[in-house]
Formats: sequence, C-alpha cells, structure tokens
Amino acid sequence: MKNYILYRDGKIWYYDYGTGDVIVLLHGYLESSGIWSSFAEKLSGKYRVIAVDLPGHGLSDVYSECHSMEFMAGVVSKLLESLKIKRIFLAGHSLGGYVALAFLELFPVYLSGYCLFHSHPFADAMEAVEKREREIKIVRAGKKDIMYPDNVAMMFAPGNIDRFSNAFSRVKTMASEIPAGGIIAVLNGMMSRPSRLSVMEEGRVPLLWILGRMDNYIPCEMVKERVRLPLNAKIAVLENSGHLGFVEEEERSIEIMKDFIEGLPL
Repeated sequence: MKNYILYRDGKIWYYDYGTGDVIVLLHGYLESSGIWSSFAEKLSGKYRVIAVDLPGHGLSDVYSECHSMEFMAGVVSKLLESLKIKRIFLAGHSLGGYVALAFLELFPVYLSGYCLFHSHPFADAMEAVEKREREIKIVRAGKKDIMYPDNVAMMFAPGNIDRFSNAFSRVKTMASEIPAGGIIAVLNGMMSRPSRLSVMEEGRVPLLWILGRMDNYIPCEMVKERVRLPLNAKIAVLENSGHLGFVEEEERSIEIMKDFIEGLPL
C-alpha cells in the first residue's frame, strides 16, 4: 500500500508491506521506491518493509535546490516518528547508502543494523563532481531525457540488460518521471556530501555490505581495499551483478539479507 506523510510544505510517499520487524529500503539516484517492488514483496512474507520515495523522487516533493544526505536522513527519521517505529534495519542502494550512512551518524538509536547495497562511504572524487556538474547543465537546459538511458544501462552487468529487459524498461520509465528539480537537488546533495569512512569503520551498529562483481559505478575490489571493516561487518559479493543486484540476483540478495538480519543480536 502506498501512503504519505506531510513534511514541511510537502509530502513524502512510501510503500508499506507486511508485518513484523521493520526493514526500510532507500532507493538510488534516478530511481524511486518502485525499484524495490519485487524485492520488498518477497521480504514482506517475514518482515514489515517500508520503501521510501526520497525527496524529489517518485511522488515525493522537491524541497530545495540541494537535498543533502543529512536532510534526507532527517526525512526518514520523521517518517519513522510519524509511523511510531522505534527500531529498523536500514538498507540503502547507491545514493540510498549515502543517506543510510548519514542516518547512522545522526540517528543510530533506530538501527539494529544497516546495509550498503552497491554503495560506499567516500565523498565524490573530482571526476564524479565534474560529471554531476555536466548533468546539472543538461537538466537545466531541458534535456534530461538524453541523460538517463545511458545511466540506466550502466546499472546492469554486461549481458544482463537482455536477461532483464522488463526491469531495464521499468527503470528507464522511473528515471524519466523524476522532475528536473529533483535531479538537480540530489546531484547537488551528492556533490556536497562528506566522506563517512570513519562512520562506517567505527562499527557502531552491524553492517552488511553488498557489492556487485561487475558494477560499472563502484569498482568492487578497489572500494574493498579502501575500507577497514569493523568486526561486526559482513561483506557479500554478487558475482553476476552490476549495480542492481537486488534485481540481477534477487533470490541470492534476499537470502544474504535475511541471514544477516536473523543473526543480529536482539
């Protein structure tokens, strides 16, 4: 069921599936909560699963020219407060992982654990900043529709676009529906985010880090080498996935997440 909360002068929308211990899912850049639909439905047989439209994505409103990671983490905390939820397992895909790390830093009391799904703790390198600045110029010129097809194609491992053609079309449609203001706000937010490597390495709560062996956006081995994982962290590599492992290897991803959650201390 899709619902919303009022936040400031706008609405934040979310899907709410199932009952039980709560898992909150945060989508990535050029996505919305719908990216999680199949994954969330399958988890909802055992858990209550909440998938959020982050500000400026899906049906949620745009609030400013810059949606910082801290701002979006605050939105998630307000949603939990509104729903009277006190404890969650938080999973963030790509951009959603950046928000999850900000949430960990600001609101750790909510977390039984968290998952970075095809994400990392580092600030943008100069190359990434320059790419985001180019994308902002494209969007401001009214040409956002020329940008997202290549970005979406790169989310899949080589050969997986044909295997997951329906998902590929669905993600392209999802990206096309994001308003220009939402794209600009989140690009500005990602460019301005700080490194949260120390937050990740501190190990304040248990971490599940899921990477794709064939990820075109996050080089698996390179990022692994740059992080000193705490003892309460687990890393899992999806061998046949790019940047969308919960689509490309859905059953394996569900198994990994369930096993991790079930092993968390009460």
